[in-house]
Amino acid sequence: MIRLRRPATIAALTLTAVATAVLGLAGPASAHVTINPAEGTQGGYGRFAFRVPNESDTASTVKVEVNLPENAPVGSVSTMPVAGWTVAVEKRKVDPPIEVHGSQLTEAVSKLTFTAAPNGGVKPGEFQEFPVSMGPLPQADTMVFKVLQTYSDGNVSRWIEEPTPGAEEPESPAPVLTLAASAPASAGASAPAAAAADDDDDDDAGSGAAVALGVAGLVAGLGGLALGGLAFARTRREPAAKS
Repeated sequence: MIRLRRPATIAALTLTAVATAVLGLAGPASAHVTINPAEGTQGGYGRFAFRVPNESDTASTVKVEVNLPENAPVGSVSTMPVAGWTVAVEKRKVDPPIEVHGSQLTEAVSKLTFTAAPNGGVKPGEFQEFPVSMGPLPQADTMVFKVLQTYSDGNVSRWIEEPTPGAEEPESPAPVLTLAASAPASAGASAPAAAAADDDDDDDAGSGAAVALGVAGLVAGLGGLALGGLAFARTRREPAAKS
């Protein structure tokens, strides 16, 4: 009995140690501030949310500062109210101006500061999302948002490290929004429409010819009917031939 229990005990301890190691490694990697969704389209608009988890066991997150990238300004940025939080919007001058629907904008939002109400904030073991609407999105491959997360005990987590392609994720990565190029209008798209128009013209022409032939046949039929009626009437007026 003892020999059977010892391997089982060792296996259980081994599995526990492996699970602890895996969870220990996965925890910090999934706890940083992110932007969701993480993809957008150049020139388009989108609704995004900055997701802020609380990594502290004893303190609450009471302030979140989101810095928009200077090299990729956005013409329009609006925030959604979040219960228990206020938001302050800072702007900066941009040169050259940003064109939005034919208007030239000389200012762009540079920073969003979300502040929790007294005795509020993101408690340990919780997370909070801060939704924003942005657009038109710049003609850039990525937008990097550097975020400062302040706790009630005064500690600050600085999510400001930019990722490097091909390298491991940095220890304190900044949220990154990847932008895809907008699909250009294809010249081939107009070809089916033109072909359809030609087909419609051909159909109209064919329909017109069919109608003309039908009318001609009807006239011919009516003419024949009229001649037949005259012939019948004539035969009735002529006296019968004597035998």
